[in-house]
Amino acid sequence: MERVRELLEAEQRQALRRLAGLTGDFDDVVAASRDTNADDEHDPEGATIAFERSQVSALVLQVQGHLAEVEAASDRLAAGTYGICERCGQPIAKARLEARPTARTCIGCASSS
Repeated sequence: MERVRELLEAEQRQALRRLAGLTGDFDDVVAASRDTNADDEHDPEGATIAFERSQVSALVLQVQGHLAEVEAASDRLAAGTYGICERCGQPIAKARLEARPTARTCIGCASSS
């Protein structure tokens, strides 16, 4: 189980780094919109600032969701239920857990949903 703990910690570190970067990107987009008089809603040359802000916000939400999955997997590990499919109760294949340490279901149950 030590290997699993290391995988989950690595996933968490990577997600936190990505979140920090995205938060910086979001702050940069917001700052840029404050410092300009441009009418970005009607600029035919590119994406609007609102669109960029929306994209970064969506990515932040995605990373936050992944962090929640990592935390839930860590909780399952602590509770002794890690690696057990939440749908059928059978063990989740080791290869699946190595590829996706936050997996909650076995391959059979995941493909049937």
